[in-house]
Amino acid sequence: MLKLYLPEPGSDEFNAVVEGRDDVLVSDLAVTEIISAVARRLRQGSFTREAARRLQHVILGRLDEGVYHRVELTRDVHRRAEHLLLSLPETSLRAADALHLALATSARAASVASFDARLAAAARAVSLAVYPV
Repeated sequence: MLKLYLPEPGSDEFNAVVEGRDDVLVSDLAVTEIISAVARRLRQGSFTREAARRLQHVILGRLDEGVYHRVELTRDVHRRAEHLLLSLPETSLRAADALHLALATSARAASVASFDARLAAAARAVSLAVYPV
């Protein structure tokens, strides 16, 4: 998601995939991960505190306005993530990525957008299309 808001490798490609879609699912976990990446940039001195707060406000505003569809981390999503961790050991799936994948499958998503090779491999293993290809 950060690629939608800050220029970095893959931003143009990711924006092309997401632009104009009305079926983008986002969890608060994804927002927290975005803010974690922004905080890292803040610590490195490449981002100001004010810019970080503005970006957080914009992302949360879009989520609250319904630009993105919010998916919730529930007990069932956690159990599904745990199942994925145990049933896909060859993918080296991390906990947060398992939660993202569980959120997608719980919401009956047909695809996920990811530049992370491990998450993409796990998504394909559960028959989700992965963008960018």
